[in-house]
Amino acid sequence: MKINNKISFVLDGKIQEVEFNNIEYSPTTTLLHYLRTLSGHKSVKEGCGEGDCVACTVVIADLVKGKMQYRAYDSCLIFLPSVHGKYIITSENLGTSDNLHLVQKALYEFDGSQCGFCTPGFVMSMYALYKQENVPDKAEITDALAGNLCRCTGYRPIIQATEYACKNKTVDDIEKSESKTKQLLNSIDRTLTIKIETDEQKYWLPFSKTEALKLRRDFPNAVIVSGSTDVALRVTKKNELIPEIIDLSQVVDMSFVSESKDIITFGANYSLEDVRLKSKNKLSALYEMLSYFGSRQIRNRACLGGNLGSASTIGDSIPVLMAYDADLYLKKAGAQRKVKLREFITGYRQTLCEKDELITKVEVPLPDKDTIVKSYKNSKRKDLDISTVSACFSLKLEKDKVVDIAIFYGGMAAWTKRAEKTEKALLGKEWNRTNVEMAMKELINDYKPISDARSGAEARNIMAANLLLKFWSETAK
Repeated sequence: MKINNKISFVLDGKIQEVEFNNIEYSPTTTLLHYLRTLSGHKSVKEGCGEGDCVACTVVIADLVKGKMQYRAYDSCLIFLPSVHGKYIITSENLGTSDNLHLVQKALYEFDGSQCGFCTPGFVMSMYALYKQENVPDKAEITDALAGNLCRCTGYRPIIQATEYACKNKTVDDIEKSESKTKQLLNSIDRTLTIKIETDEQKYWLPFSKTEALKLRRDFPNAVIVSGSTDVALRVTKKNELIPEIIDLSQVVDMSFVSESKDIITFGANYSLEDVRLKSKNKLSALYEMLSYFGSRQIRNRACLGGNLGSASTIGDSIPVLMAYDADLYLKKAGAQRKVKLREFITGYRQTLCEKDELITKVEVPLPDKDTIVKSYKNSKRKDLDISTVSACFSLKLEKDKVVDIAIFYGGMAAWTKRAEKTEKALLGKEWNRTNVEMAMKELINDYKPISDARSGAEARNIMAANLLLKFWSETAK
């Protein structure tokens, strides 16, 4: 495979090329770091460096079926090679002090800025909403801005500014130059796998599933990334050098959704924000859980396959998809197998996925009309926090008796596990408070949680029991 240490993308109205060497940029240089080395993009701020403050928000646009799609992302979590073929927008590209863009002017006129450190990040989150085809309501605005932290202004004027800008859209300079931008993006090759090699690292960026599987076969020890919202922290927070990386972020044939009468299938690369939106009407428990999964910037970047493949005990989608009895497709060059998610995780950060396999898609059966599925999440904050204890329950009743039940908890063991003894205590019984409270006592036999920075073991036991009681209270007739 030919080594190509260069990537190309659009910034400032022209194609930029970045060459990776051993001095200025490495394959794991973040987009944030790169932008801050440029004289004209210092508005992109580094706060937390882990996707929590969102001061580094940028908008990245991509050409999807002939149309430009604009989304907000945390630039601190994006490895620079993955922006090959993309269009990068920072607040400097929107307007100047003499000619403010409407979102910038609205933020100024509604007194939405004070110290100013967080302001460019807010501007870019607002701009992503501004570029949507629909006019967002207040709930959507609040969700889109939830990740942007402001310690001095307060959110009311920022929300008001966003409402005003999105209701009074005009044709801005970026829209006027879209035709040229499309031509520039189309001129960048996105067919041949990019291989970047420096003295210490190798980084591959394939554009098809076939090429990705070949790379997985040939380099089984390479770290797999797509959104890199988890792996990037190893670089930004632990200063880890990762020798080999296979980046799946541009494998288009692993980013899709399809639906039949009984099943919704998500490609492993499908973003968690797209999964959330697609789930709203038919997989409500998944929609509810993902609505409190990080910021929109994180959900735009993180993918379903990565969340499942990490096998984290607090991976928010895992207990929910286990309750829905989802199936994973594990594929390697020349072979494919289907496994139950309920059997996929075998230990702490351990799975059935072999070194030459990739998760390519996830099948989620749609529950029948008589099955109730609900998810819950306990965390120190409502938004943008990892779970202390999460749970999902699937229940089917006949004449108020439990004929089928599935109970899964995250945060209660080294990996997400089923509460088998608790289920057994409820199966065949009447769905009433007395029986549920008896079953709650079995949870201590199903789980032996630990104490850590988020909570003590005893508190976790109490939370788990109370979540089961809450589920009963919301489903009892």
